[in-house]
Amino acid sequence: MTSLTQRSSGLVQRRTEASRNAAEKDRPSGQEDHGPRRAEDQDDDDTGDSKETRLTLMEEVLLLGLKDREGYTSFWNDCISSGLRGCMLIELALRGRLQLEACGMRRKGLLARKVICKSDAPTGDVLLDEALKHIKDTQPPETVQSWIELLSGETWNPLKLHYQLRNVRERLAKNLVEKGVLTTEKQNFLLFDMTTHPLTNNNIKQRLIKKVQEAVLDKWVNDPHRMDKRLLALIFLAHSSDVLENAFAPLLDDQYDLAMKRVRQLLELEPEGESMKANTNELLWAVVAAFTK
Repeated sequence: MTSLTQRSSGLVQRRTEASRNAAEKDRPSGQEDHGPRRAEDQDDDDTGDSKETRLTLMEEVLLLGLKDREGYTSFWNDCISSGLRGCMLIELALRGRLQLEACGMRRKGLLARKVICKSDAPTGDVLLDEALKHIKDTQPPETVQSWIELLSGETWNPLKLHYQLRNVRERLAKNLVEKGVLTTEKQNFLLFDMTTHPLTNNNIKQRLIKKVQEAVLDKWVNDPHRMDKRLLALIFLAHSSDVLENAFAPLLDDQYDLAMKRVRQLLELEPEGESMKANTNELLWAVVAAFTK
């Protein structure tokens, strides 16, 4: 599956100096930083409400990939589709709905272990609940890599095409419209009209970008297990979806180089070893393994 193969070149090249300066000029100053959530809160998104707009991992990755004014993702990005499905699996795991089967006496590798439904309680998100129902109803269970392919519709088996989640980007964009982050417009592309979703709340996107930047700069802890699991997953999945560059483009050259260096440190981690450490989420590392193998 081409969309899950590792990009040996790491992150794509940054923008030109001119575009970087323009992005820096457009960035509002004096933004409040709420910082990462406490470790004990990060695995359960169903308790409590944040004062700021709550976004799922899928929505955050899509927001990083959307062009602010045009309101659509790059036509050349063929990675975001599978990346968003990986986000769904991690989101469900962090909410306590999914887990990996036990590794057994022979210690199966992450990519060989099946995804098990831990709880079928509704999440309140239509896309997540749809994915959860597929996983719960499927016997025998499938692996993480298989679910990313099935939910993306990347299967040659016509009997499994019903697993595909359709119009995911459009549905996520509509969620962001409902949350006041995006708006909806129609654009004419000569031969066809396309619904687009330009950015309407720049503060929320700037907070997201700042959160990603600070995770690998000012608040870097040099240990993935001391990082907020949701933020760690966001960095991995934003890279796998080829949108992480958008968060780093406004940085100064020395900051950009340092951020890139630290992201590469995360990408070079061995998921199998990391998944066996204390206070970890095995399914998160299984998704990481699926995109880096």
